[in-house]
Amino acid sequence: MNTSLQYALVQDMSWQNLADWQTPDTPFMSFEFWQALNDTGAIGDKAGWLPIFILVHRVEEQDLAQAESALDITQPVAVMPVFIKDHHRGEFVFDYAWAQAYARYGIDYYPRLVTSIPYTPITGERFWLAQGERLDTEIVTTAIAGIDDIAEQVGASSWHGLFATSKLAALATTAMPADNVVDMAAIAAEASEVGLEELTSHLPVLERQGCQFLWQNKNLLENERAFTDFDEFLMTLTAKKRKTIRAERRKVAAQGITCSRKCGDKISDEDWQAFYHCYVMTYAVRGQKPYLSIDFFVALAQSMPEHLMLAQAYDSSNEIIASSLFLYDNIDNDNSTLYGRYWGALADYDSLHFELCYYQGLEFAIEQGLEYFDPGTQGEHKLIRGFIPTTTHSLHRIYDPRFVPAISNFCTDDRMRMAQYRKQAHEALPFNADNMPKFDVNK
Repeated sequence: MNTSLQYALVQDMSWQNLADWQTPDTPFMSFEFWQALNDTGAIGDKAGWLPIFILVHRVEEQDLAQAESALDITQPVAVMPVFIKDHHRGEFVFDYAWAQAYARYGIDYYPRLVTSIPYTPITGERFWLAQGERLDTEIVTTAIAGIDDIAEQVGASSWHGLFATSKLAALATTAMPADNVVDMAAIAAEASEVGLEELTSHLPVLERQGCQFLWQNKNLLENERAFTDFDEFLMTLTAKKRKTIRAERRKVAAQGITCSRKCGDKISDEDWQAFYHCYVMTYAVRGQKPYLSIDFFVALAQSMPEHLMLAQAYDSSNEIIASSLFLYDNIDNDNSTLYGRYWGALADYDSLHFELCYYQGLEFAIEQGLEYFDPGTQGEHKLIRGFIPTTTHSLHRIYDPRFVPAISNFCTDDRMRMAQYRKQAHEALPFNADNMPKFDVNK
């Protein structure tokens, strides 16, 4: 029997009980991570991250009416999170200039809609998929119809899908291309004569691209096998860069500092308190409050300890002076990755940030046989330590057609600039000739 896809809008996470869901591609899309965000107030109205979940589901063609509630849905397919926001904090893809352009014309840019992992610049899936489902154009276009519905209800200026996979970016931009943006002004002039559904059908999904740095556990000289230890990785770098890294590690030791790593249940309550003290200091030096509470990290420790690694630095009195918290995939996951996310130190120590956030992570990734290490957003200092420039994707849907041509041109120019930047960054990689990865403009 023929079926069709529809969407329902859900404000809580009760939809989790409607299907057997696929294991997400990163720990940051796990239900445990999102439950911790919700239970500790990291998301919600008070946090300025008000969630709505778009539940895509199948209906039989002879009964195309919407179910009365999400709990009536019998064939769930996928769920996409959307946040209603009146700020840009915790996003890491910046559209301040667009907000300023709206303000110059006396038009509200807020609220705006965002699909992302809050406070976390991680590329990955933005849908939870039911078992047996695969992301395709029909699912994506149905979800975008749900986004458009939310935008109409709350008067949102735009939607922003941040750190999307290349697959999602291709599906969305192909389904709703930017081919006809030159006609947007004419469409805007006729907006009073057409309904919202007709108007939004002309609006494209625009793509921006950025750059992050990703380490890969591959010895290219040895048939791309994983490294056996940190020294073997160092041997793939030029002599000058090897010398620099070894010198940085010696500087840490010369200050009487030692480092250790703990995983999962080995991280004690005292360790969490010490970590959070360090984490808060990262924000305090900038006069800010931290995004996340100690309760959030304790919740992670209780619900998903198998994904946590804590690197700690001790002074000569054996007191903890810095901490860095990592999350990591199961080793049997495709593209298993270590994610460096949360760091802080009680004072400024020479080269300690490099040691605790990068070198300890590299050693751990090699020991565990993880394929990649994502150390976080921004920072060309990652590049010279063997982290390879890679493309990030963000998606944008602008609901005022008068602004679409200019923003579309900006996105096109920005993609060209970022492609050139990634090429230049790749040329600055510190690998010797035998281990220099090939540049791919599409990655």
